[in-house]
Amino acid sequence: MNTVYKETCQAVVVGAGHAGCEAALACARLGIETVMFTVSVDSIALMPCNPNIGGTSKGHLVREIDALGGEMGKNIDKTFIQSKMLNVSKGPAVHSLRAQADKSEYSRSMRRVLENTDHLSIVQAEVAEILTEGSGENRIVKGVKTASGAIYEAQAVILCTGTYLRARCIYGDVSTYTGPNGLQAANHLTDSLKKLGIEMYRFKTGTPARIDRRSIDFSKMEEQFGDEKVVPFSFTTDPDTVQIPQVSCWLTYTNEKTHEIIRNNLDRSPLYSGMIEGTGPRYCPSIEDKVVRFADKNRHQVFIEPEGLYTNEMYVGGMSSSLPEDVQHAMYSSVAGLEHVKIVRNAYAIEYDCIDARQLYASLEFKKIHGLFSGGQFNGSSGYEEAAAQGLIAGINAARMIQKKDPLILDRSQAYIGVLIDDLVTKENREPYRMMTSRSEYRLLLRQDNADLRLTKIGYEMGLISEERYQELLEKERQIEKEIKRVEKVFVGTSEEVQELLEKYESTPLHSGISLAELIRRPELNYEILEPLDPDRPRLLRGVAEQVNIHIKYDGYIRRQQKQVEQFQKLEYKKLPENLDYDEIPSLRTEARQKLKMVKPLSVGQASRISGVSPADISVLLVWLEQRKGRKN
Repeated sequence: MNTVYKETCQAVVVGAGHAGCEAALACARLGIETVMFTVSVDSIALMPCNPNIGGTSKGHLVREIDALGGEMGKNIDKTFIQSKMLNVSKGPAVHSLRAQADKSEYSRSMRRVLENTDHLSIVQAEVAEILTEGSGENRIVKGVKTASGAIYEAQAVILCTGTYLRARCIYGDVSTYTGPNGLQAANHLTDSLKKLGIEMYRFKTGTPARIDRRSIDFSKMEEQFGDEKVVPFSFTTDPDTVQIPQVSCWLTYTNEKTHEIIRNNLDRSPLYSGMIEGTGPRYCPSIEDKVVRFADKNRHQVFIEPEGLYTNEMYVGGMSSSLPEDVQHAMYSSVAGLEHVKIVRNAYAIEYDCIDARQLYASLEFKKIHGLFSGGQFNGSSGYEEAAAQGLIAGINAARMIQKKDPLILDRSQAYIGVLIDDLVTKENREPYRMMTSRSEYRLLLRQDNADLRLTKIGYEMGLISEERYQELLEKERQIEKEIKRVEKVFVGTSEEVQELLEKYESTPLHSGISLAELIRRPELNYEILEPLDPDRPRLLRGVAEQVNIHIKYDGYIRRQQKQVEQFQKLEYKKLPENLDYDEIPSLRTEARQKLKMVKPLSVGQASRISGVSPADISVLLVWLEQRKGRKN
């Protein structure tokens, strides 16, 4: 008789991508005995697509992960090879940090952190089945079974399968049943999830070719440098440690010849032949999609980015594709500087199974299966940063469930993470969801620079932020408040020194004394520029000066948005009973009733954001709640 290996832990994390890493670390750091499964230990924190962290809106997510006690920001600070603050010509709400990573070192560095974390074990095995007890909507997770039959009993399971479930990589008529980078796909778990009543989607993403640096003519491209002064992602990273020599990226463009090659071969593209079933991301289209959808454009940007310091592989950003191999060679060779290009790895599309995230609570726990959580691309999102953010929240909430504590749910006025998760669990997403600054209604308040001020207290309450870091945050808050009050009272006269400084920055000269705060409000001036006029300026903690400058410059806008948040929170704080029977509310439209029953919103605010629920339905809901309250009283 065969003996089955059996092990007991408290939490299981399925997958070791960016979501899985954050989930496992959060659980383990909160004292939960955690086992993390991966199809390959060598693929931990793998970057199968773009070799960077951050970017527009994604930089916000990384800062928020860091503020809550996550690892992604620390890890990229240790392994970046170029760093750039994006959108600096615009307002602070859309400033976003982006860093090129050394892909191999990023993965190695994260693996070192995981391997040296107490309460965490890493196992290379494919999880084939979720073990539960009970039936219907009363199922409870009991653990997992691997493809080899081993059983790991656990109180919580977190699914962070990324793009590996029944994965299929495709270019031209070549189709291989593997995960990204030719890694083993996970082919058994989907059937187990379907048996548990979980609704699955089929999504697609893609990646461009990797090319040999030695075959590139950089003289035909525009060199793209990193920032002279590097700003770290993590609030705990000493800025002096990230002032390192940086590598360059390069910018070139497609042209009419490129587009003609693509158009002439669209019938050979699996995207257009029907070979690819999955839905791809609208905001990160393949080059063939771009050529078709933006037919009026005669060129598209192409970024040539290094994959690391110790490899000649370069990433062709902006040209992901699933065209056949011969077309890829012709297409890439038509781009300026790539005339003699050597392809190391072909571009490909990848299809994979994921879920409709409306099956989850905002805690990222499945509504029908207690103890089963989910994070990352498995939830229908795209991107490393979106994945890591969800993994962190899923990990925190799995630990809190085990500890019999209330879940952490961030709302849309608190964090981009709140916007991300709220959009996933309330809206119908028929394509991979990508975070963008435009998705956040309160983006002036949710800046990347103040992520610590918004979220570090919450991270401390959760148990992921040290006492020392928390006390430093409190001191930073005190300094910001005190300094704002001080500069309002510092008056500057019309001395020659003052007028010379104003002239240097093309600012209107003074005819009478003025407060330092009034000068800071001028668009061409800021707190740092005016330091020579302020001899009594105190020594301040890192980041204080930036906050003082932003608060003084944008005070009116910030106050207006804070009032909007107050209105938003009135509906957000109107909680809905978990067992509310929407069939009892007679005036609700049928569509609204169906959607509300499916999503099970936690609040009237969340209900108002469900696709198919109208403002009139919300009015009916509010009236019914008031009547119910009256009947109870």
